[in-house]
Amino acid sequence: MDLRNLFSKISFDSKSKEQPTKKDAPSHWIKCPECSALMFFKEVENQDNICPKCNFHMRIGAKRRIEILTDKDSFVEFDLELKPNDPLKFVDKTSYKKRVEEALKTTGRTSSVVSGEATINQIPVQMVVFDFSFMGGSLGSVEGEKIVRAVNRAIEKHQGLIIVSASGGARMQESTFALMQMAKTSAALKRLDHAKLPYISVLTDPTMGGVSASFAFLGDIIMAEPGALIGFAGQRVIKQTIGADLPAGFQRAEFLLEKGSIDMVVNRADMKQTLADLLSMFQKEKIS
Repeated sequence: MDLRNLFSKISFDSKSKEQPTKKDAPSHWIKCPECSALMFFKEVENQDNICPKCNFHMRIGAKRRIEILTDKDSFVEFDLELKPNDPLKFVDKTSYKKRVEEALKTTGRTSSVVSGEATINQIPVQMVVFDFSFMGGSLGSVEGEKIVRAVNRAIEKHQGLIIVSASGGARMQESTFALMQMAKTSAALKRLDHAKLPYISVLTDPTMGGVSASFAFLGDIIMAEPGALIGFAGQRVIKQTIGADLPAGFQRAEFLLEKGSIDMVVNRADMKQTLADLLSMFQKEKIS
């Protein structure tokens, strides 16, 4: 037997096939950022991305958030046609236009905000949900416009408004255009208040910068998820400014609740029922 012919017919798959990289290889395990517990991803998903060991609330996207908070198939999205432009032709390490294109590829969205109408335990409500995976959930012209339009729909339909915040603050690539959204959204919410319609603000991890300095803290009820980072400036900046160590748990939801800055801290699993109870309470108060 000719050994050369024998070995020539053998296909060495390990060399001929492209091997998956570590990035592409599927992972069925999740490590909790808080307690470092290693868990099967289905176990975490079934608990709304909450660590079953320590109750750490992991970040979730806008789509999953809507699924958790609203009645099945009740959410109808509006303002999909709104897209950010580049009024300043802004360029840092890369252009603003390029950053938006990259965010679109990553999330499939043109904005860090998803706005629409849904029902929560059969109660109709207008909803605005931030997605941190789109440019850090930053607040720009499109996001501000979507919030204002949601307010307008709430007034027109006599419904309550819920905004779920997850943002690093105003979008630097739009400069003053982004900062003006703080005033624009605050003015719109004042009209909602004049119409005697409820606005519930839900703060998730993180809610920082211009978002926390405007509409996020203007709710009739302000609630937060456990452990959510909430504040204006970062802890390092504050520490350097005041020249002192910060207290334990500073800028976390529980700390803000203790100091009276928010009304309640609610577990993600209880959030839908809590929102429904509050909306029902506001409805009864309006009728009476």
